[in-house]
Amino acid sequence: MVLADGNGIPLATDIEAANHAEVNLIESLLDEAVTDHVPPRLVYDKAADSDPLRERLAQRGIELVCPHRKGRVRKPTQDGRKLRRYRKRWKIERTIAWLHDFRRVVTRYEVYAHLYHGFVKLACLVICLRRL
Repeated sequence: MVLADGNGIPLATDIEAANHAEVNLIESLLDEAVTDHVPPRLVYDKAADSDPLRERLAQRGIELVCPHRKGRVRKPTQDGRKLRRYRKRWKIERTIAWLHDFRRVVTRYEVYAHLYHGFVKLACLVICLRRL
């Protein structure tokens, strides 16, 4: 998982096994950020459509902007005006595409997770240096 600012600069990375739900990993990703600045909004995809997550992020002062899932039973919590910010998700996808420029990050060759996480952080550092 990658946390990026509005310009696509990576602020935090976190790796976890594939059998964990992304909804449970978002808060730990926010805790890994290199800056103390709390973003006012977090743009995410439909995987984060969870009312308990929205409440926990609201306690931190963060508004979750993500479209609702198709089969949502509860009433919608966002209107179309807030979802206009979702159009800027391409910046996050661009950051992920920049990470795919590094062969060692695309395919995990390392056995140990901490080594792979180190290479991901190194790739993020190179991306930051290229953007400056």
